[in-house]
Amino acid sequence: MNVTKRIHKGRKLHKEDWPQKAAAEQREYAGVPRSVRIAETRDIIADLPADSLLKRILSRDNMNNAFLKVKSNRGAGGIDKMSVDELLPYLREHRLSLLRQIKDGKYKPNPVRRVEIPKEEKGKFRKLGIPTVVDRVVQQAIAQVLTPIYESQFSDVSFGFRPGRGAHDTLKACRKYANEGYVYVVDMDLEKFFDTVCQSKLIEVLSRSIKNGRTISLIHKYLNAGVIQRGMFEKSEEGVPQGGPLSPLLSNVMLNELDKELERRGHKFVRYADDCMILCKSKRSAERTLASIIPFIEKKLFLKVNREKTSVAHISKVKYLGYGFYRYRGECRFKVHKKSLAKMKNRLRAITNRSKAISNEDRPLMLKQFVKGWVNYFKLADMKKMLKQVDEWLRRRIRAVYWKQWKKVKTRYRMIKQYNLPEWKVHELANCRKGIWRAALMLNQILTNKEIARQGYMTMTSYYKQVCEN
Repeated sequence: MNVTKRIHKGRKLHKEDWPQKAAAEQREYAGVPRSVRIAETRDIIADLPADSLLKRILSRDNMNNAFLKVKSNRGAGGIDKMSVDELLPYLREHRLSLLRQIKDGKYKPNPVRRVEIPKEEKGKFRKLGIPTVVDRVVQQAIAQVLTPIYESQFSDVSFGFRPGRGAHDTLKACRKYANEGYVYVVDMDLEKFFDTVCQSKLIEVLSRSIKNGRTISLIHKYLNAGVIQRGMFEKSEEGVPQGGPLSPLLSNVMLNELDKELERRGHKFVRYADDCMILCKSKRSAERTLASIIPFIEKKLFLKVNREKTSVAHISKVKYLGYGFYRYRGECRFKVHKKSLAKMKNRLRAITNRSKAISNEDRPLMLKQFVKGWVNYFKLADMKKMLKQVDEWLRRRIRAVYWKQWKKVKTRYRMIKQYNLPEWKVHELANCRKGIWRAALMLNQILTNKEIARQGYMTMTSYYKQVCEN
């Protein structure tokens, strides 16, 4: 049998994929096809014997860990309405048949339940797909095995949905580049990323590292499982259902192609999930970068760039992960973006809404939970002065809640009298005929800052001083 000798392994006839010239900084890539370069760390390729990867996924320890993870995350049920509490009895009874179906390639995932979450923009929704709890366990088991395989391939400046990394790491990387002079940014927005991922392209990228047909087939089945919306079945021929344990990993696998291309071109960038920001030293350079990267995203990755939301601007003009940026004494620093501030105040309005049936015991707990979560996320920002103003406004709203609860004059008289004010002052306050908001300002004589704190209300300023990192 004659065997044709291949002089250049991986060489293709198409001009675009000819071996590139050996530039000084890229000699290691000379003669290497693009598909190999993207997953260049060869020792982590999962080229294992037949079904060994699937055995690791379905092993008792891995499945048990997956079950514990799904149970701890709680969450709503899928189309079968099975809750997390019902999962363990079901698995005890059907575990063997479930594993056998997956091994034989006969397992068919259930369609996901479509849930729409309102976005900040009016009339727009984020589509979530909630798998059944059984499918969540299988997806979690797959993710636990594949995550270590792909972690070594991912870029150092990719931070979303990765162990030990988060939004704060992304922002610190932005600050580092800005301090080095990269102050013009391409603020990239991928339109409906999770809903528009090309599944065939994703399977192709997965197949470069996962040399196991059964595992690839199982992942493909989850992508094609379909959606149940308003009782009707819809095919899912494109996109990755956002809401399952596997979707964050698959999104990173897909967008890792963009990361490697940006690294190959020598750009400074950061990415958190599908929020990518490329940093340049001049506006013209940023505009050229945007014009050159769009064809790669749309023609190579088959994703769509939202031109309306994608922009080139100075870093002080952009909002990234809820933060804004400003320069102080030659150094880039963080602030809370005005849109994030407005969103925070709307949430505080809801908690201190005078018309809502919230007890005086529950309201401080709700406020404390929100304050801790919000301040922990924005603790990198300089916001001491801003939080002081918010606290004053918030305390006035709390006083207004109490004033409305003391509806009748005799109730107000009884409540105010316990604060040991002179009789004439008690009478004056109890018979006040001003509106609730104006009356709340006068109540600071009895509902002082210390008294409100004694009632269990946490101030944002006090907690910020405990956790701030600036």
